[in-house]
Amino acid sequence: MQGKKVDTLRIDESVLGGEIRHALLKQAYVITHGNQRQGSARTKSRGSVEGSTRKLYKQKGTGNSRVGASRVNSRKGGGVTFAKTRTREDFRTQLTRKMRRLANRNALLAKLVDGEVKCFRELAFDKPQTRAFASVLQACGVDRSCLVALCGKNENARLSARNLANVTVTRIEQLNAFDLLNHRFVVVDQASLKAFIDGTALAKEAA
Repeated sequence: MQGKKVDTLRIDESVLGGEIRHALLKQAYVITHGNQRQGSARTKSRGSVEGSTRKLYKQKGTGNSRVGASRVNSRKGGGVTFAKTRTREDFRTQLTRKMRRLANRNALLAKLVDGEVKCFRELAFDKPQTRAFASVLQACGVDRSCLVALCGKNENARLSARNLANVTVTRIEQLNAFDLLNHRFVVVDQASLKAFIDGTALAKEAA
């Protein structure tokens, strides 16, 4: 926690997919991003816009072009030509379970290859203190966005990290490719990292 190397952890890359699979990572990222869409965007057709249907002025004799109501789509404030009238759109798609888990592990492999995983022997704090966690990040060279993965029992570390800027806290069993790729660094303790790699952290993952 003072930024010094204390041990070496050997990881079998074959457990994490063996090689970085860029196509799978992109597919997992796009699907997760699309699943976050609310699908609640709506627009109004000319019949839904509030206003009169009266013809603005007579057809002939004014020297102007022919014109109808003020709600037509060619006028400012009018309706939309092909309006979204459905109350909700569903953009959800999904990967198979094997593909999803492989993508999550492969994203971690990519971070390990790039040297962007900061693994601590333990992240233990006597009490929640944001300043203490900030000093830990500074000591290990974390100067960009950071994803902190913790076990559920490490409450003091979670409370210490949650208010820091550009820091996202997640449970180790919820570690996914989207969050990993959205952050530059990953901060994790040794026990949590081992639990994720050997699969014990995923034992209670929902189907």
